[in-house]
Amino acid sequence: MMAKNPTPVIRWADRKSFSSLLDQARQFAGEYIDRLEQRPVFPTDASLQAMNKLDEPLPETSSNPAFVLEQLYEIGSQAAVTQTAGRYFGFVNGGLLPVGLAAKWLGDVWDQNTAHYVMSPINSQLEEICERWIASLLRLPAQTAVGFVSGTTIANFAGLCAGRNELLQRRGWDVARKGLYGAPRIRVIVGADAHAAVYKSISMLGLGSENVELVAADDQGRMRPDQMPKLDEGVLIVAQAGNVNSGAIDPVGQICERAKSVGAWVHVDGAFGLWARVVPALGDACEGIENADSWSVDAHKTLNVPYDSGMILCRHREALTNAFKASASYFQWSEHRDSMNFRPSMSGRARAIELWAVLKTLGREGVQCLVEQLCENAREFARRLSDQEFQIHNDVVFNQVLVSCGEDTLTNATLQNIQKSGECWCGGSTWHGKAVIRISVCDWATTTKEIERSVRAFVKARAAAREHDS
Repeated sequence: MMAKNPTPVIRWADRKSFSSLLDQARQFAGEYIDRLEQRPVFPTDASLQAMNKLDEPLPETSSNPAFVLEQLYEIGSQAAVTQTAGRYFGFVNGGLLPVGLAAKWLGDVWDQNTAHYVMSPINSQLEEICERWIASLLRLPAQTAVGFVSGTTIANFAGLCAGRNELLQRRGWDVARKGLYGAPRIRVIVGADAHAAVYKSISMLGLGSENVELVAADDQGRMRPDQMPKLDEGVLIVAQAGNVNSGAIDPVGQICERAKSVGAWVHVDGAFGLWARVVPALGDACEGIENADSWSVDAHKTLNVPYDSGMILCRHREALTNAFKASASYFQWSEHRDSMNFRPSMSGRARAIELWAVLKTLGREGVQCLVEQLCENAREFARRLSDQEFQIHNDVVFNQVLVSCGEDTLTNATLQNIQKSGECWCGGSTWHGKAVIRISVCDWATTTKEIERSVRAFVKARAAAREHDS
């Protein structure tokens, strides 16, 4: 005897409750935003311990979604790092412009998959618009193709993949069909201070991190073109716009000049520093960047778009799309932009929605003002710390400041006290063999008020470290 079909009982989702849940989330978000100034930048020990309340076996029965959302807010918001209050300077994590978040919420309700135009015509259109706007804003070639990805790690991977495949294609080798076994050799040249994301991409591409040829860097971490090895047509060069410690920019123009003479490919890892292209005062530092073959950049760093918004830009449109071609009987191509052709993944969320909203709101002038504000705040931070007898170890050319208290032990102890204070949060690094505190100014919400408050935290943390030492 066949079992009866179970009667569907949907207690966890119906259209009538949809709006009320969104209203509830909006209320919780508003409460979170209203308390930003009072929140510690890093969660307290009690807040971290409270997360254990979420650790339970998978429930056997359904739960009230309103209760679930409330529990998430009460526990999760207290354990979140406060990155949007202007006092978070750890890593190079951008802030959050309100219009970007609002547009993302709207896009999340639309819940678009962006592989094909027919899946999301609005995303396809916005990607085409943003592609043109970004190329114009960064003063790159008009034909530049842009793929919208999660961040610079994947953007670096995409740019180097396109470069690797194109260099092999020019030498008669179709790597998509034949693979790398027996392929002509590809050399990879990077600066001594290249970011870890570059090495990760090189490894994923099967080029081998141990095969990388290093070029010496100057005292600010810039690649030295005079130390470049002999180049040839099988070379991938990775330059850097925005050293992850100092913020310095490689002399990309000189590097491209040498590369073009032999047919090498130049990729620029520009996660946060490529935005220097919008600042006239940084024109000399950025000279010649437009002559590279590909560039990576994040919108969620310097531009303050919500997180998970990276871009691969490539002057050779076919090289980029050829790298990520795929086919299946159920695919539905169109004469419009099919987004999966410009990135490694097929499915993907509609990142262009919030990017378009931010660019439309700011305009060229607003983007320039935002980047200039971040740069000025970094200089102001450095000046105030220097006045308090902290040592500044880099030329503050962009948004990065490297600070120490002299001795490594005092610097490290001061950093620990800063991180525990909740007043602000910075990370640590090593610079020319010396321990430093690394300040990344990336949030539109950082003002003189937040800088003053953070400098007081530095002074107090150093005093406590000295007292503990004595």
